[in-house]
Amino acid sequence: MSKVQSNFQKKVSKLYQLSMYGRWLFVLASWLTLGVYALWNLREEIAICWDYFTWAAVYYGLHFNFLPTLCLAFCIGVTTSVLVWQSRNLIWGLPADERQKLEKQVKKIMAKGNRHPLYRWIN
Repeated sequence: MSKVQSNFQKKVSKLYQLSMYGRWLFVLASWLTLGVYALWNLREEIAICWDYFTWAAVYYGLHFNFLPTLCLAFCIGVTTSVLVWQSRNLIWGLPADERQKLEKQVKKIMAKGNRHPLYRWIN
């Protein structure tokens, strides 16, 4: 592997890291906005479940609070999807099509130069 290819692969891995950090930042923002809203609106149902846990209490608590349940489901779903995505990449490596997309994106960023917002992050 030549020095140019090695440098290019470092830029691709930096872009991958940036996308990973961006995903986790989105998860954090979701929990800090929608998750807090959902847990705050479900606080009475959560208190009842702490005292007398039954599946019926969970069902009725979630069934009759549609919007907080939807927000909580979104936060759990986003977190799970990012965990599965990152675990897959750690265990089996980055798939070829994702690597090609990242390489194409790095080429576009390098072609634009300083005008691209991610240029300083990957260069």
